[in-house]
Amino acid sequence: MSPQAAHVDPTYGNWRRPRRPGLGPLGLLGTVGVFGGIVFDLLISLISLQLTLVVFVLQVFLLLPLAVRTQDGRNVYQLLAVRIGWFRRQAKGVTTYVSGPLSRRPGGRYPPPGLLSRVRVLEGRDAYDQPFGVLHHRSRNLYTIVLGCEPDGGSLVDPDQIDNWVAAWGHWLARLSGEPGLRGASVVVETAPDTGTRLANEVLPRLAPDAPPAARAVMEEVVGSYPAASSEMHTYIALTYGVQPGQKRRTEDVVADLALRVPGLLVGVVGAGGGPATPLSAERIAEVVRVAYDPAVAADVLEARAVHGGTGLEWDDAGPAAAVETVGAYQHDSGVSRTWMLTLAPRGTVRAQVLRGLLEDAPGTRRKRVALLYRPIDPATSARIVEADRRAAQFMATSRRGNVQARAASEVRAAEQTAVEEATGAGLVEFSLMVTVTVDSADEVDDASATVRNLLAGARLSMRPADRMQAAAFSCTLPAGILPWEYTLVPREVKEAL
Repeated sequence: MSPQAAHVDPTYGNWRRPRRPGLGPLGLLGTVGVFGGIVFDLLISLISLQLTLVVFVLQVFLLLPLAVRTQDGRNVYQLLAVRIGWFRRQAKGVTTYVSGPLSRRPGGRYPPPGLLSRVRVLEGRDAYDQPFGVLHHRSRNLYTIVLGCEPDGGSLVDPDQIDNWVAAWGHWLARLSGEPGLRGASVVVETAPDTGTRLANEVLPRLAPDAPPAARAVMEEVVGSYPAASSEMHTYIALTYGVQPGQKRRTEDVVADLALRVPGLLVGVVGAGGGPATPLSAERIAEVVRVAYDPAVAADVLEARAVHGGTGLEWDDAGPAAAVETVGAYQHDSGVSRTWMLTLAPRGTVRAQVLRGLLEDAPGTRRKRVALLYRPIDPATSARIVEADRRAAQFMATSRRGNVQARAASEVRAAEQTAVEEATGAGLVEFSLMVTVTVDSADEVDDASATVRNLLAGARLSMRPADRMQAAAFSCTLPAGILPWEYTLVPREVKEAL
């Protein structure tokens, strides 16, 4: 009998940063500017050499900022745009938000601020007659549905089962590429220390009145001490759909169309290890947003749901009473938050548990949200992208003199593998990651930052704080369907050309 082969844990990877068109770090617009400047200089040289020199220096001064880039690919002009936008918001006073009866806002209620201020919430019913909320982003005419699930986790699970879950999740993401009108998706994993409310509501009412005092004392001690060493975790999947340009559809028709898609989406989530999955009602979405802005009411929300079956909270009351945005933090009601954005994904391959430490509850924090943002690409565009990347990788590898460097050879292998997988039916998805940590006071932000840096090191991620845009980044990590690429002043196509 032959000895059993040793089990090898599967690895995952082969993600690649989209290659920027143009010469080196200049981008497409910079490359066009270089060649256009050369032609213009030749024409000017026919008139005056001194004028040609002046124009050449001016061109270098304008094009050089396009060649200087940060680790995540931003050039000097983009850095300046963020700072200018921050100074403009400060001058207008929009970095401070006040709502409620004593504010100047009409209605005397507490609507969410910033990117969520133009959102209204609708509600429909799916094929199983379950209520589900629809967030209508009126400024962009986008519609978002939110699914809640309870993933099984990877503890005490066979590696083969984990590999099957990962494959099923990949198929589900590939299916999103064929979803009509889908603009993007986000998966938000929220963790927080357990308040003990659910355990107390389950145990204490069931204690027999004539129970022995010793037994009652033991159960009460368990209820009082167990939450100190436990945490609660919630997972949400937000899917954002858009209406085709030039197409006019009534809101009721869009909600009815989404109701038909919900059951199929839930089946895919369950098959990928998502556990029990249900669509979130409008009330539940408002509760999630309310707790994010005011973590101190988390226990009250759980108590109301356990005792009364719901809170009756509406979207117009889900925001904070006051919020102040600073350069490196966002203060809102009973919490202070800081958000980080992905700059570099792990190089090479990783194991299935690479994000486990980042997703778990972080000591010393009130709440933590990890948001994975996905932008599915349609099959026709995917084919063009992978072929362009493959040709570019081969050109870079063969254009070097002497031996091909190891990184260039790895780029060629990765591009070839991506092309083969796309040709056999795999989907192409752009992804990013954002992390928001909420603490009780501004004095604890630096300690939370150190905790996040340690978690990122274990996950092999490179991230940077979303300085001067903390309020917008905070909204992006909520399960509300805020897609960053849909809310930029400069169109996404132009930014990619930069």
